[in-house]
Amino acid sequence: MPEPLKCFTAYDVRGLVPEELTPAIAARIALAFCCQIEARKVVIGRDVRLSSPEIAETLCDVLTKAGIDAIDIGLCGTEEVYFAVFSGETEGIDGGIMVTASHNPAEWNGMKFVRKGARIMSCDSGLLEVAERAADAEWCCTALLEKPSQVGRNRKMPNKYHYISCLLSYVDTAALKPLKIVVNAGNGCAGPVIDLLAQRLPFTFIKLNHQPDGNFPNGVPNPLLPENRQDTARAIQEHGADLGIAWDGDCDRCFLFDEQGRFIEGYYIVGLLAAAMLKQHPGATILHDPRLIWNTQEMVANAGGKAVMTKTGHAFIKEAMRREQAVYGGEMSAHHYFQAFGYCDSGMLPWLLICQLMSQQNSSLSALVDERMRAFPVSGEINSLVADPDAVISKIEKHYHDGEKDYTDGLSVAYPTWRFNLRKSNTEPVLRLNVETRADENLLREKTAELLGLIRG
Repeated sequence: MPEPLKCFTAYDVRGLVPEELTPAIAARIALAFCCQIEARKVVIGRDVRLSSPEIAETLCDVLTKAGIDAIDIGLCGTEEVYFAVFSGETEGIDGGIMVTASHNPAEWNGMKFVRKGARIMSCDSGLLEVAERAADAEWCCTALLEKPSQVGRNRKMPNKYHYISCLLSYVDTAALKPLKIVVNAGNGCAGPVIDLLAQRLPFTFIKLNHQPDGNFPNGVPNPLLPENRQDTARAIQEHGADLGIAWDGDCDRCFLFDEQGRFIEGYYIVGLLAAAMLKQHPGATILHDPRLIWNTQEMVANAGGKAVMTKTGHAFIKEAMRREQAVYGGEMSAHHYFQAFGYCDSGMLPWLLICQLMSQQNSSLSALVDERMRAFPVSGEINSLVADPDAVISKIEKHYHDGEKDYTDGLSVAYPTWRFNLRKSNTEPVLRLNVETRADENLLREKTAELLGLIRG
């Protein structure tokens, strides 16, 4: 039996280049994916990494030789692949592949996959079978040798017009106020999209690290890291901006800063967007992850909706979105999912909707979130590298044996005035801790320190 490829995760492919992922290995994976979904036409997109153009070009070449049409949309955000697939379903598009390693370091690359209708593929829905086929080099050679007499077509379609029009259809552009916004693309894929949106929006953009550059000269674009937030915060203060936005590398997540330059945890944005969506869809279902929950649940209940908790991770949430027919789903890690956007996550729709909310209520972002932040203060996600994660979780569970427990994702323990979630990362060898309280900053600090002492002690 062939040795498994090391670059597969629970819901995508990520590996060091070239130690774990090469264009040839990527091509084998793409062939296996197309075989798994019986694809005749697929969309290929890529991020800004230096290894991405060669990988994407190889995918297009190998797939067309195997008789599969490849629609190459070039440099793009991950959500552009999702859009191309779900909007092109009537044109016979069977799936899509995004060449990206998201927020991983520059020397990494990977692939994300969606099937017809932009349905995600994870280890629970075909990715394990793709991994098994791709590990068999002999099978891949046979698949090419048995190619049909007619090769597939390789079409380049870099035009973003329909995607941009789709984004703008979610907001009333005539009602938007002329806001001044700092935008930090992190030298990733967000810059070209912002440039196109800017032509049709009444906003003034102050652009930081705007040009796509796979060398990541200003660091890997991951605004979840506190050290990556300083440039955005400083520019907001210097320019007197109304808010700031920063993206990760493949711009499927956006992170917001208020007019003071204060980083706003994604948790509070989930609550804002949930309430806004419920105004349009009364009584609808909203999904949220289990790491931080009280603010979202209260806001959804107050707006007359139904809050449903689901496992963390984009693949799991997308599957749950369809199952629950949810209109919106949000993760505190700044992934936001929309039913009307093929049940997919978008890094562009959230900030557009927040700007619309600010315009409609004639309010600053800080005014929209301050009360909620006081009502439910949070620790922020804290990572700890430990030798035996399972043993640590077991120790924590025994220590807090008298709390109300939930195992939706990792271990959650709740008391009347505070709760926490402790889980293993899906992508890194760390434990992730989140703590929240009911309007008690001192209790938050006390319990966070107590937990970290047990985790790291």
